[in-house]
Amino acid sequence: MQSPVIHIKTISELHRLFGLTKPKHPLVSVIRHADLVIDNAFVDQRFSLDMYMISLKGSQQAVLKYGRSKYDFQEGSLVFMAPNQVFASNTADFAYSAEEWIILVHTDFVHNLGLYQTIQQYPFFNYEDSEALHVSDIEKKALTDSVRKIEVEYNQHIDQHTNEIIAINVASLLKYCQRYYDRQFITRKSINKGVLVQFENFLNAYFTHQLSEKGIPTVTQCGQALHLSPYYLSDLLKAETGKGAKEHIDLYLVNKAKNLLLHSESSISEIGYELGFEYPTHFSKLFKSKTGLSPSDFRESN
Repeated sequence: MQSPVIHIKTISELHRLFGLTKPKHPLVSVIRHADLVIDNAFVDQRFSLDMYMISLKGSQQAVLKYGRSKYDFQEGSLVFMAPNQVFASNTADFAYSAEEWIILVHTDFVHNLGLYQTIQQYPFFNYEDSEALHVSDIEKKALTDSVRKIEVEYNQHIDQHTNEIIAINVASLLKYCQRYYDRQFITRKSINKGVLVQFENFLNAYFTHQLSEKGIPTVTQCGQALHLSPYYLSDLLKAETGKGAKEHIDLYLVNKAKNLLLHSESSISEIGYELGFEYPTHFSKLFKSKTGLSPSDFRESN
């Protein structure tokens, strides 16, 4: 039986829970893993936070549980957590290293400093923990330099510039993370191509056997079938093909529709229903957006 989730609402509450000194900022915290105290009572305990979290760990199993498979870099891994996501603590092989860090940014800080729209640009806060960012030593240094700048502001007396400088460096840190994720998609091309084949096989099987019963597949369903988060799947496909998962599904539907329009006597409405559309007008709208022709015009012109 799983333990109930402990929901942590404030930075101060988190510091108390993990044996840290009182925070020096009410909405931001920089924690070195060496300073953490993980009580045995918290092993396998589940938590959620009212804050964004970025955690850098070394190559060993560390404070957050997540799977490991074949990765390109092992020097360090970053895990990203959005507010209200659930994670579990684990002390196994935890290095307690001063070189490993956690950045916590409360949702109130994000909204007050205008960071919300910035953070929404980065889908990796919605990746699964097994889709962590794996960085080289050079990349880890660049990230840690941004963290140190935040740390300097965190540790000194708060003035009218503190929050703005912290926000600038948080934005810089996230931009580096996006750059390195883009690199990770490139350097893992051989693995990604395997995912692309699996995705295409899934669509073929789904449209053959499940479409009539379950309707048009969602990106979430595709991700679950491939054991990936929908966000990571879409970004991986976009890196490989220039098109996200939703566009791949739409194009698959359009190609199926073209075949039915040219080789069946079914009406436009019947084809729309056969392809899983609840309303024929939605089918016609998608078809025209992808081909420039309405289904009836396409049929007549061919």
